[in-house]
Amino acid sequence: MTAIDQSRGLPVGSMGRRANGWWGMITLIATEGALFVYLLFSYFYIAVQHGREWLPPDLPSLSLSIPNTVILLVSGVAVWRGESLLIAGRRGPIVAIHILAALVLGLAFISLEGWEWSMEKLTPASGSFGSLYFMLGALHLAHLVIGALILAALALWSALGYFDARRSAPVSIGALYWYFVIVVWLAVFFTLYITPRLSLG
Repeated sequence: MTAIDQSRGLPVGSMGRRANGWWGMITLIATEGALFVYLLFSYFYIAVQHGREWLPPDLPSLSLSIPNTVILLVSGVAVWRGESLLIAGRRGPIVAIHILAALVLGLAFISLEGWEWSMEKLTPASGSFGSLYFMLGALHLAHLVIGALILAALALWSALGYFDARRSAPVSIGALYWYFVIVVWLAVFFTLYITPRLSLG
């Protein structure tokens, strides 16, 4: 039996933007992003056609959506920091803590979104505005839940020491998806919460 020389370390697959998973995630983001673009286009098309008459009397509240936006942005900073530390050579608990912090913030966003919907006077049956409001919100929330599961796995694997500076591709790929979720929310927030108020100005 031939002895295995481990002095050189374990083999490492494609890394960074050369990783197959990185390009796979880019493709996924492109296809999922197109879906959001279609829905946002529908919103603006109807808004241009009908103007202020299309808007409901009670617009979606900013009291929870603004704090939720801040929470999601901070979670993005936490993910970025964890990824940066890993690439810089840090590993283990310190990286896991940052990813876990992003996960907790993501779960806080989900909770606040549910609370907001429970108090919302709009329903999916409240005309096309209500339909698009809940369609965009639910679709984003579904992507956020998937992102939270990704972060949970990355936090666990980071804590177990599975990643290092050379084996950082999974963390970078997961972070890329989380950034996508944040950018989508910014577009949804501006569309559903800000533009109706600009129309009333």
